[in-house]
Amino acid sequence: MSEANKQSNPAIVDSVESLNALFTTVRAAQQQYASFTQEQVDAIFRAAALAANHARIPLAKMAVEETGMGVVEDKVIKNNYAAEHIYNHYKNTKTCGVIEEDKEFGIMKIAEPIGIIAAVIPTTNPTSTAIFKCLMALKTRNGIIISPHPRAKASTIEAARIVKEAAEKAGAPAGLIGWIDVPSLELTNTVMKEADIILATGGPGMVKSAYSSGTPAIGVGAGNAAAVIDSSADIVNAVSSLILSKTFDNGMICATEQTIIACKDIYDAVKAELIKRGCYFLNEEEKDKLRKTMLINGALNAKIVGQRPCTIAKLAGFEVPEDVKVLVGEAESTGVEEAFAHEKLTTILGMYKAEDFADATDKAEQLLINAGGLGHTSSLWIDNVNEREKIAAFADRMKTCRILVNTPSSLGGIGDLYNFKFPPSMTLGCGSWGGNSVSENVGVKHLLNVKTVAERRENMLWFRTPEKVYFKKGCLPVALDELKNVMNKKRCFVVTDSFLYKNGFTKVITDKLTEMGIAYTVFSDVEPDPTLKSAQIGAEAMRKFEPDCIIALGGGSAMDAGKIMWVLYEHPEADFLDMAMRFIDIRKRVYTFPKMGEKAYFIAIPTSSGTGSEVTPFAVITDQETGTKYPLADYELLPDMAIIDTDLMMSAPKGLTSASGIDAMVHALEAYASVMATDYTDGLAIRAMQLIFKYLPTAYEDGTNVKAREKMATASTMAGMAFANAFLGVCHSMAHKLGAYHHLPHGVANALLLTIVMRFNACEKPRKMGVFSQYQYPHTLERYVECAEACGVTGKDDQEIFENFLQKLEDLKVAIGIKKTIKDYGIDEQVFLEKLDQMSEDAFDDQCTGANPRYPLISEIKEMYLEAYYGEKK
Repeated sequence: MSEANKQSNPAIVDSVESLNALFTTVRAAQQQYASFTQEQVDAIFRAAALAANHARIPLAKMAVEETGMGVVEDKVIKNNYAAEHIYNHYKNTKTCGVIEEDKEFGIMKIAEPIGIIAAVIPTTNPTSTAIFKCLMALKTRNGIIISPHPRAKASTIEAARIVKEAAEKAGAPAGLIGWIDVPSLELTNTVMKEADIILATGGPGMVKSAYSSGTPAIGVGAGNAAAVIDSSADIVNAVSSLILSKTFDNGMICATEQTIIACKDIYDAVKAELIKRGCYFLNEEEKDKLRKTMLINGALNAKIVGQRPCTIAKLAGFEVPEDVKVLVGEAESTGVEEAFAHEKLTTILGMYKAEDFADATDKAEQLLINAGGLGHTSSLWIDNVNEREKIAAFADRMKTCRILVNTPSSLGGIGDLYNFKFPPSMTLGCGSWGGNSVSENVGVKHLLNVKTVAERRENMLWFRTPEKVYFKKGCLPVALDELKNVMNKKRCFVVTDSFLYKNGFTKVITDKLTEMGIAYTVFSDVEPDPTLKSAQIGAEAMRKFEPDCIIALGGGSAMDAGKIMWVLYEHPEADFLDMAMRFIDIRKRVYTFPKMGEKAYFIAIPTSSGTGSEVTPFAVITDQETGTKYPLADYELLPDMAIIDTDLMMSAPKGLTSASGIDAMVHALEAYASVMATDYTDGLAIRAMQLIFKYLPTAYEDGTNVKAREKMATASTMAGMAFANAFLGVCHSMAHKLGAYHHLPHGVANALLLTIVMRFNACEKPRKMGVFSQYQYPHTLERYVECAEACGVTGKDDQEIFENFLQKLEDLKVAIGIKKTIKDYGIDEQVFLEKLDQMSEDAFDDQCTGANPRYPLISEIKEMYLEAYYGEKK
């Protein structure tokens, strides 16, 4: 080991002398790192992104606890975004040596690192910005020294430490990442003066100091985004998106809207929609009190930054309800003296009435000039199909580097969430208008001594199923004919559980394999909740047998175990924890799932009607050491063939029929309500609901009824296809953890939570709505009503139809023997309450949560668990 590697943990940096020593260490490490290849750099970059993503929740909690600002759940998204989206965007970008060559035109571009980055980190986004800047440094072969904000130093340093340790473990020179332990103005000025480039995110004073240091600097200016709502705009979408944006992390992203400017012919409608969605309009006395609280001697009062409306109101000397989302102050003046015209970095909006679009544009420009925000972000809500001239006029007038159309500006401004060709970044340049050196979202090209051009594609939706799905009572032997006659398979590995094996369920398969001359072996040690250990044992048996076909027979457990064995058989080097990591977008995850099917063809055959695992890209496996359930999700896990033969389901006991049947119902309902639902999945989900309502009670009471069994098998598979593409929601997130912590059957856990979650989702003014580009505003009640009407439920209005639908579901649960509460299943109250907080946090972090139409807070999940336990709200 080199001397540099031995000094990966230098002394505390609290003086100019210790900072100079740190510079010596970092510079030596960076000079070594400058010789690394692209392959080496990319491996380090990936390892660091994975580590940061793993730590997203503790870092979020640490940041909120230390600063007293923002929302833990939103900071989780920020940290996740800073690791996942940054990695996804730049993972294939060349930053070493020759990065582009066009021999026809004689152009070659060569990238070289700059040296040491001085990274100034704000108190508003301490962990996500630290992750972002460290990853940028690693990707560009630069060293980095972080200067944290004094009020956020512990969380900032912890984020940097996590990235540093992961990078060094992956092969980076020790000491490449460093930080100031005891920040001061003197040390910050020193690090900016001695570095090779400054990447500064903070207040105007800090940015000015960066540009005055004599060192090349990339600094960003203050935001003050005005959202103009044209008469042609979709008001519901505009208002819902504005609230989503303004409440995200309590308004601390610099691109967040600070004022609304609505044309007078729609002003009252916009105001009414804001009130409907949970905003509070201040009276004259309250506005005056808040003006005095917002600005102190012309500067933003730090005490209101990142706070909830009720907290801000108390500071100002008045009260508002706890559930108010945003405080809105109507104003007329756009001058510097009007506090509502300024950047507020919290849950406060100013609101202006414009005579027409031209006047609205004038006001937006005046706000930028008079109250700050030049160069940062402007927002426009408009009919973007028929009003192209207005869009062009607005873009021409606004001296801002981000002009966002029909987009929530906080999440839209940082990129890659609402426009997939807009580069992701946590540092937003404001150009010369904002006194900055860059006018775009800062990325790797700004940290290299070369200019590059990156091109992105617009994103798309999808519908994926197994290559072949065969169904009909008695179809199994016929479908298996293909193994010999079409695919010429030689060796087959059958995965099942001991009950099915001992009771002869595998015989129809093994007899057919024998008839076709295909060698086989049966692995029958799958547990009800399959563990990683058993999957590893099965995979080892596969490696010894070397099958070219795998058949998984059983319920969800056997099929899930078979999928995991398949992965471990084909890719024994795969990291299980990385495969299980949660993602925001399945197409943008940090971890790339290995290519499947190169050794063996996978066939899934269900023996129950519920999991849908035969047509889904999901599998759940349990860590036998900790009891933690890990959901894996990737389309590489999609079976190649599914065979649905009712003959295998005729003897299912009543308990299994009930639990699996109601699980299928929840699959269909959550797929239909998902933010990722499409017309392709909706039809499958609706038909599955209709079949389950009609045939599940019969299948439960009379298991010998062939028609009921066959229709339930069809419903299960159709619901599986729906949620395989639309994904699920928080009911499944909570059911996963309820089952893991208290050993309730998965279908039962879902049933106990279903109607509670549906009421939660149906709220038309949720505290937070789901984040997905196609999901414009809360409309889950409308979606549930569509389901209800398709299933024959009626009522005088949507609310009555919804209530009747919930009752229909409750009646179904009674008909199939589902009890009323968690408590009714014998779960001890003290044990339940002791585990509740951790169970709620784990449910929040479950992969299914992300597609839920209402994004839940951990506290809201806890409330739903309590209601499900006691049968009433607590």
